[in-house]
Amino acid sequence: MTTAEITRIVKNLARQQSFDRVGVAPSGEVARADYVRDWIARGCAGQMHYLHKNLEMRLNPALLLPGARSVIVTALNYHQPDPAIPDDPPRGRIARYAWGTDYHNVIRQKLRALLNELRKSVLKNFDAKICVDTAPILERHWAMIAGVGWIGKNTMVLHPSLGSYFFLGLIVTTLELEYDPPAQDHCGSCTRCLDACPT
Repeated sequence: MTTAEITRIVKNLARQQSFDRVGVAPSGEVARADYVRDWIARGCAGQMHYLHKNLEMRLNPALLLPGARSVIVTALNYHQPDPAIPDDPPRGRIARYAWGTDYHNVIRQKLRALLNELRKSVLKNFDAKICVDTAPILERHWAMIAGVGWIGKNTMVLHPSLGSYFFLGLIVTTLELEYDPPAQDHCGSCTRCLDACPT
């Protein structure tokens, strides 16, 4: 089975699991690794002490999964209409991404199903690690490198049709796959997100 055939299977399986986007990037050290190390050293992480842990692993998926060759990145849209809210106070607002079942469980289940079907389809042994927002990996970087979306000035991953309302799920694997071109930055000189943000 060729690399192109395996990649097609991966992408078809991702669509079968209702992912809205899927892209593949070559594993390796993050291009801006020195910048990230310096950013951490300067204390820019503030109270996010977890960013100091496993820093080198965050910067290179091969340290997370020995022999890693590819990073599969999936995006799942979570945008949904506002619910009908009764007028009787008090009422609060809950972030849209938190409506419904915990996304960690939803995406992990979909990625597990994708991997199980991939193992049945590919006639070779391979290792893989599922990452859903809790593993030491820079998800947004890999989303950009895999062509899923670009990192906007608001630090969110953006896609022309999905906006920023999507969850990311990754599979780091020892499989060699065909790689997608990185996403192009479409922000240009626009600063609307920065202007609108109170922080």
